[in-house]
Amino acid sequence: MAPTAVPEFINIRRNRKTRIVATLGPASSTFEQLKALATAGADVFRLNMSHGEHKDKEALVHTIRAVEREIGRPIAILADLQGPKLRIGTFANGKITLKNGDTFTLDLTDEPGTQDRVGMPHKEIFSAIDAGTQILLDDGKVRLEVTKAETVKAECTVIVGGVLSDRKGVNVPNAVLPLAALTEKDRKDLAFALKCGADWIALSFVQRAADVAEAKKLVAGRAAVMAKIEKPAAVEALDEIIELSDGVMVARGDLGVEEPVEKVPGIQKKIIRKCRLAGKPVVVATQMLESMIKSPVPTRAEVSDVATAVADGADAVMLSAESAVGDYPIEAVAVMDRVARRIENEPDYLLGSRLDTGTYNTRIEDAVTAAARQVAESISACAIVTFTTSGSTALRAARERPKVPILTLTPKMSIARKLAIVWGMNTIKTRDVTSFEEMVGKSQRMAVRSGLAKAGDRIVITAGVPFGTPGATNVLHIAWINKTTV
Repeated sequence: MAPTAVPEFINIRRNRKTRIVATLGPASSTFEQLKALATAGADVFRLNMSHGEHKDKEALVHTIRAVEREIGRPIAILADLQGPKLRIGTFANGKITLKNGDTFTLDLTDEPGTQDRVGMPHKEIFSAIDAGTQILLDDGKVRLEVTKAETVKAECTVIVGGVLSDRKGVNVPNAVLPLAALTEKDRKDLAFALKCGADWIALSFVQRAADVAEAKKLVAGRAAVMAKIEKPAAVEALDEIIELSDGVMVARGDLGVEEPVEKVPGIQKKIIRKCRLAGKPVVVATQMLESMIKSPVPTRAEVSDVATAVADGADAVMLSAESAVGDYPIEAVAVMDRVARRIENEPDYLLGSRLDTGTYNTRIEDAVTAAARQVAESISACAIVTFTTSGSTALRAARERPKVPILTLTPKMSIARKLAIVWGMNTIKTRDVTSFEEMVGKSQRMAVRSGLAKAGDRIVITAGVPFGTPGATNVLHIAWINKTTV
């Protein structure tokens, strides 16, 4: 089933610059459900590769592309790889209860667990821990401290006790584990996602920049790679990871387990700011509207959480179980949409987080894009129009966080879809231009036909000459929208 191009002339404007990622699942798998999510405000659909069969995911991809054609707006597909899953074994009686101060052993045997021990079938963990290392079980509900580490077992003291049952997860926050981010399952899922035409690949269990480099080598330019920051080691190597990645996700689930919870908000702000400086899209994820899995309205704290991510300038905010298995997926998207629009309309939106352009505009293309924002705001232009073949010009425009809409024109459908996750993007696939006059004329026509401009308005245009040269933004032009254009 070959995807059909999005119509060239469409009303693609969102009344919101922050993008919304919705995870798909049993609550959101039909054409009607996906169309309702997209209409409510979802810009990106996430496929969680941890669950479900490939044939079901392939059907979802076809449905997404059908919705895309129906609504006339590029939709990005984000395939989220599972990554290594570290778990303990099983217990003879299904579960035990540990108390503070108890002695408990983790070992490599596959015998059923008892009150004193349980198997942990991951030899890589034993090679990376020492006395004093903390091991977290069941999302940190049970905490152990290693007192004696050997190659086949670790004797521990229970620091925080509780009920422990079969196959609960294991986290080792203060160790870099000798594990690759891509498992054999991930490699199969990656090949499948690329075959289906996924636009973004989210890489789990990133500990070092080399993990991203390996994934990018396998992807080979067929999709953009997003590094999920969910481990302390990744936070330490953040600059290198951002440099190699096409985008970053603040995965607050495991991050909140392995880092003290009070550090997570500061880490989130740090990641957002560094990604904005680098011109890389950044997504804030996990438990944003968790209560809406069962409730038609969110808590006030959840609304504040979404608002904070928007105010900090995140490119996108993400729904997980809320839209995948929740009872109110459409309502959850609608809440995110309303919160984002409200925050973006506040007078001081982004005022305190405007980037110092002097830190990155030493290149011609950066300086031109920074000037485009300043000019657009000075002359009250109705839009900034960018031409791009690789997406780099559009990313530079988004990094500036202009007050006016960004209209991006690209000849490549793959680029239009990738940019659906980027802050402020209004993207249209259209034929490329070959001359300056054609560039101006097409910018004027597209701005009008997309609903961003009308007769008498001014637009600011950026492009690269020679036309079609990736990343070569070296032209800034101001154009009037005259009556003949309309």
